[in-house]
Amino acid sequence: MDVTRPQVLLVEDEPAQREVLAYNLEAEGFEVRRAEDGEEAMLLVSEAAPDLVILDWMMPLMSGIEVCRQLKSRESTRHIPVIMLSARSEEVDTVRGLETGADDYVIKPYNLRELMARVRTQLRRTRPAAAGALLRFDDIQLDPERHRVSRASSELKLGPTEYRLLTTLLEKPGRVFSRDQLLDHVWGRDIYVDTRTVDVHIARLRKALTREGGGDPIRTVRGAGYALG
Repeated sequence: MDVTRPQVLLVEDEPAQREVLAYNLEAEGFEVRRAEDGEEAMLLVSEAAPDLVILDWMMPLMSGIEVCRQLKSRESTRHIPVIMLSARSEEVDTVRGLETGADDYVIKPYNLRELMARVRTQLRRTRPAAAGALLRFDDIQLDPERHRVSRASSELKLGPTEYRLLTTLLEKPGRVFSRDQLLDHVWGRDIYVDTRTVDVHIARLRKALTREGGGDPIRTVRGAGYALG
């Protein structure tokens, strides 16, 4: 799994539609995991939370509406954007989907270019760096498209791990990330890394950020983890 690419969970029971959509998502630079029913979708989410879920309404075992309801009722997953796909075109169905918690509702048959644009719009809220947006905090700036980091107009040299750590912290300033959460975001769940490794790379990141002067912007929260600001 490439942790630098936005992770999309595609839940669609129709194989042909699932593969066409997955192909187009991957062509746009997204990492795609596939589920063919609601129960498999919930299992995959429990293993690793995606950055966005594309969810068909009508599915066996567990409907898209029920999957969406469960995702939005849990503290650990309610922040994940959900785009609901459905052949139901009545206004009452759209309203029901949105009231269940879907962040967007797309009626089948859909235009692929429009759907990709909607995906990028949702990701700009939750993964701005993945959508190419500049990230700023005080005098620190990260440009994901040029892969450059600066502080007070001075360019900083970061290793790849420190760059991913800073990106994660910049996307949610003030949020406290536990070591396990940083391992998931920066290294990925399929790689075993000791939690103490996080401390080593945080120390390297702090050194890089303060090398040209300025205070340490990374806050250590005892017993909880790290936060920016």
